[in-house]
Amino acid sequence: MHPIKRAIEYKGSSEFTRSELVGILAFSLRLMDVKSAKELIAKSLEEGLLEERGGLLVVNKAMLAEEEAEEDLFNEMVGYIAESLGWEREEVMEGIRSMRERYGNLDEAVLAYLFGMDKGVDMSRFKDRLDV
Repeated sequence: MHPIKRAIEYKGSSEFTRSELVGILAFSLRLMDVKSAKELIAKSLEEGLLEERGGLLVVNKAMLAEEEAEEDLFNEMVGYIAESLGWEREEVMEGIRSMRERYGNLDEAVLAYLFGMDKGVDMSRFKDRLDV
């Protein structure tokens, strides 16, 4: 689950002050350290997942739902690859990380798809669900 979604569930609202969101992510939920929480907020503002309005950070719920759907696809692909190869999920994740080093900053789902193909796994069931 996306850390910002966890913060929304914790607070019961999709509006936060910057320090409040950092506190929830780093201290209340213990999902990351303070520096990582600040980086997540900056990245989310840049990508439009968070918008700054009147001193508050407001979550773009449509974009959050979209990101979660992508995350679910990625996790589904990792599980499928691991099962097909008889590997542990962590081994598949390590292989995907090494592909990122080779091919750069591609979308995680695309990297998982390419990794599966590279290992001879039939990835056709995921082809139509990729945003490429």
